[in-house]
Amino acid sequence: MADDSSTHIITDIHAALASADKEAEMLPAALLVIGGELNGSLYDLEDNREYNLGRSINNEISLEFDGISRQHCKVIVGENSVILMDMGSKNGTYLNNNKIESKVNLKKGDIIKIGKIAFKFLPRGDTERLTYDKLQKEANIDKWTGAYNKTYFNRALDQEVRKSKISGDPLSLIVLDLDLFKRVNDDYGHDAGDYVLKAMANIVLKSAIRGNDVFARYGGEEFCILLPGTNLKQSFVIAERLRVQIQDFKFIYDGTELPVTASIGVSDYRQGVNTPQDLFKRADKALYAAKDSGRNQVQFFKPTDKLDAA
Repeated sequence: MADDSSTHIITDIHAALASADKEAEMLPAALLVIGGELNGSLYDLEDNREYNLGRSINNEISLEFDGISRQHCKVIVGENSVILMDMGSKNGTYLNNNKIESKVNLKKGDIIKIGKIAFKFLPRGDTERLTYDKLQKEANIDKWTGAYNKTYFNRALDQEVRKSKISGDPLSLIVLDLDLFKRVNDDYGHDAGDYVLKAMANIVLKSAIRGNDVFARYGGEEFCILLPGTNLKQSFVIAERLRVQIQDFKFIYDGTELPVTASIGVSDYRQGVNTPQDLFKRADKALYAAKDSGRNQVQFFKPTDKLDAA
């Protein structure tokens, strides 16, 4: 007969499994990248939608890799089925190492390969993807602030610049740096500095981020906000509002109010921006103009500004 401690353990296990099942029920089907530089990336497949995969930036899942056609294959998600079909790709679409010639129904664990990219299919409600969600979060999120990390930001920046280059849609970038942050660490201790970073990030996450914006910790006390569909004037307004919120917030640590302000640089996608690095360099240049002009202000990159040589 099991003792009380064993009974409690079994009960806890059952509760945990039930909780995982309930959490998984809320999740759509997904494609999980296995191997390569995108290893661990998840692409959700919502019901009643079609997803084109290929090198074109206009695809729902854009994959700019060798061996992949511009319009390579399609995934059709219905109420009770998920169908894979090739779209006349040059190198073919493979399912479990077999080249497909017609529409096929996907099932749990199927491996799809296009070019050098391989996906594992996870059906709706599959508890297995909870593990991958956790791993993806750990790989992409700065643990202390809750913002995305530099690696994720660089990928997003590259993708959004390519989109704007093709579509002509506006795109802006905000680069934010806390003023005299070293002095906070030196005068109040590194724990105080950590508190400031977390509190400041929380301000941004709660009040300045929209659904498709990307907020990332770029390094130390420097943060970036990528704003798709946002022109320079709009992003300047967002940046100024954020600057005021940081200036007016009471950063209280161990009973002491800490002096915290931010300098902010803003740039947008326009003529002369040919690479993601061009957009970042322009925002960074505007950031240092804000610091040189007295800190705690927003500056935007002007066409007459000169960038430092790389």
